[in-house]
Amino acid sequence: MDKQGLLRYYEAIEQASEQMLGAARSGDWDQVVKLEGACALLISQLKHAAASAEQLGRDERQLKTRIMQRILVNDAQIRHLAEPWLEDVDRLLHGRPALLH
Repeated sequence: MDKQGLLRYYEAIEQASEQMLGAARSGDWDQVVKLEGACALLISQLKHAAASAEQLGRDERQLKTRIMQRILVNDAQIRHLAEPWLEDVDRLLHGRPALLH
């Protein structure tokens, strides 16, 4: 795999993470889960492609780093948005009433 092909995987993962964040912001958790599955597939494909890829040059490594940083920011925002939803699911599963704040 060439360097550009490898970077396209990173860009696709970034795009999927942006879509996940949009779905999380609108409360569409089913879509978040669906996109999470797509991300997992892309990451698996990236790992396979990276095993046979050329080494990235300095410019490509910098681009990869910027993409990864944006993915991590998106992930942190998704997790922040998911916390109340996950707490609600936990309460439902364990039969605990919601606490009033």
